[in-house]
Amino acid sequence: MECGAFMYDKVACVVGEFRGSIGPYAMLRPVGGGREWQADPAALRPATPAERLSAGVSAANARARTRTRTVDPDRPPTPVPDCETCAALAVQRRQARALFDGSAETDANVLLRRHLLQDHVTA
Repeated sequence: MECGAFMYDKVACVVGEFRGSIGPYAMLRPVGGGREWQADPAALRPATPAERLSAGVSAANARARTRTRTVDPDRPPTPVPDCETCAALAVQRRQARALFDGSAETDANVLLRRHLLQDHVTA
């Protein structure tokens, strides 16, 4: 088995990416990333193209379900209208810009992004 090969684990009934061997076990990780698991090499077989495709689609769907907002680190976050916290952080950022304090401006952007993700993201 080559590192990166897609294998079907007959015991777990799932496709995983082969990452290597540790002792008598093969280490697999979920397609699309995640926590590795140990598998018996005798219970593994190469995944069929259909199984690889299905696992990839499942991973993409899982990412889409959990992704709530695309964050572009090169663009400053936009405050939500009528939110006191957003307004206060926007003022803090504006004051930092006026003082040419890039570090304080970045801090305000980080705090505003965190606030937006915690308090304004809808499922």
